[in-house]
Amino acid sequence: MEEHVKGNGVPCLTMGDREQEEKILQPVAHTLQIPGKQHLVKLASAYNYWLKVPADKLTVVKDIEHAFHYSLLLIDDIEDNSVLRRGIPVAHSIYGVPSTTNASIYLMLKGVKRALSLNHPDAIALCIEQLLDMYYGQGLEIYWRENNTCPSFEEYKQLIQRKLASLLFRVRLMQLVSDNKTDFTKLNRIMQLYWQIRDDYCNLCMQQYTNERGYCDDISEGKFSFPIIHAILNNPDDQQVISILRFQNTSLADPKRL
Repeated sequence: MEEHVKGNGVPCLTMGDREQEEKILQPVAHTLQIPGKQHLVKLASAYNYWLKVPADKLTVVKDIEHAFHYSLLLIDDIEDNSVLRRGIPVAHSIYGVPSTTNASIYLMLKGVKRALSLNHPDAIALCIEQLLDMYYGQGLEIYWRENNTCPSFEEYKQLIQRKLASLLFRVRLMQLVSDNKTDFTKLNRIMQLYWQIRDDYCNLCMQQYTNERGYCDDISEGKFSFPIIHAILNNPDDQQVISILRFQNTSLADPKRL
């Protein structure tokens, strides 16, 4: 089995026929064309100021993180019935749900396999733990949406810790091959909350987000984002917001017009 890494940082472990694999990964290639801010790459490099991970091992960590990140993006767009990602049609609207789902799983497994390159006995276990956290967070968010259940602030906080576990996962993976074993958990928890709350807020009021994702698409998805939770919990007698979410994703009403 031949192993190589594509120039975009996503590991490509070919299995006999690279051309066939590229066909399988077309939804991934489409998503990679969508311009991003490269926060994950920048954060890994920033942490390496302290951790001093060798360049070859840092590349492996970034490859794993990219594989998991893009794998989740594909599934997330399907689960949220998204139409746009950064102003570009989502992968499953072009390649269909079956092909996009398969590409997501395939890429995720390639990321796990890439962890073998770290030559550390705990690398695979950390990857599995990360994937469980990611999909636990996704699943809980879907449950709240599908059952129109508003979580508490504490439940939201716990969700973010699982959903954005990649921030801490990156550090733990790097520390497997670093002499610096400092506990960065508190710093990462703060960054997780800041990142998600800012994203939730911008989704509802920032023109750039409207251009890239559509107008208030968190509302269209029926998502219990931080501003929505705040509005509901601080006005328990006002049913307007939760009623709007109840009508999300229906052919009878556009929730943004209610």
